[in-house]
Amino acid sequence: MTISERMFQIMEEKQITQYRLSKMTGISTKTISDWRNKKTNPGADKIMVICEALQVTPETLLTGRNRTEMSDVLPYIENRPDTMVEIQLVNGYRSFSDEKKRRLMAYINMLENTKE
Repeated sequence: MTISERMFQIMEEKQITQYRLSKMTGISTKTISDWRNKKTNPGADKIMVICEALQVTPETLLTGRNRTEMSDVLPYIENRPDTMVEIQLVNGYRSFSDEKKRRLMAYINMLENTKE
């Protein structure tokens, strides 16, 4: 089974559509569709973002072994506050409307341009 076949199998199990995966990852629906139709695999630069969205480990996506959910891995990173904050930020961002995402990005840009 290829990486993309495994990805679509996981998506089906979790009832995640191509459109929803696109929204969760920022990967275009056309690219996701190409993976399915042309039977190509996502590039290495996309693997981690897909794993985060599908909440599976890279090993699961790449090999099909160790069908460990990311929730099973979280206890091992809980002692890293920076990682937990990043997870919280990403999950919060994903739940925002397009307008809230736009406003947040404007605020981030403003902070980046502010001298400390």
